[in-house]
Amino acid sequence: MRLSTLLAHRREILRQANLANLAFAYERLAEFARRIQSGALQGTVLLKQADAENDRPWPTLTALHGSQAALEEHFTEEDVIDLSDVLDYALEASEEALTFDLADIRSRFLPPVRQALVQAGIAMDELPPNIQKMPGLSTSACEDEEN
Repeated sequence: MRLSTLLAHRREILRQANLANLAFAYERLAEFARRIQSGALQGTVLLKQADAENDRPWPTLTALHGSQAALEEHFTEEDVIDLSDVLDYALEASEEALTFDLADIRSRFLPPVRQALVQAGIAMDELPPNIQKMPGLSTSACEDEEN
């Protein structure tokens, strides 16, 4: 590929990269929602970003209400890093700490990512059956949001 060709297509490449990142965020958030539902996890959590200056080299997820052991059983350190990254991307802001209820992943964070993909003209694949059963995420509910 020639440099001039790459530069001529830069805007579209950046658009596609953004959509790919949104799709990844959507897929990971849906997986987190599935794990939360199947593990019957509940309660408020605190997600803190990595902060090397304060001796926290990676993000942490702490149960404020609920079981810390259950969180650690269902989410690896890599999962917490992914959760931190996708929420930063989906929220379009890097917050040092974010407090939310575990149910918020399904009800608060996932729908706007899906809506952004749909508005960009992305045809959404069918959700897995265990995710479709979750309130607010059925294909028909998402179609209703479009209308």
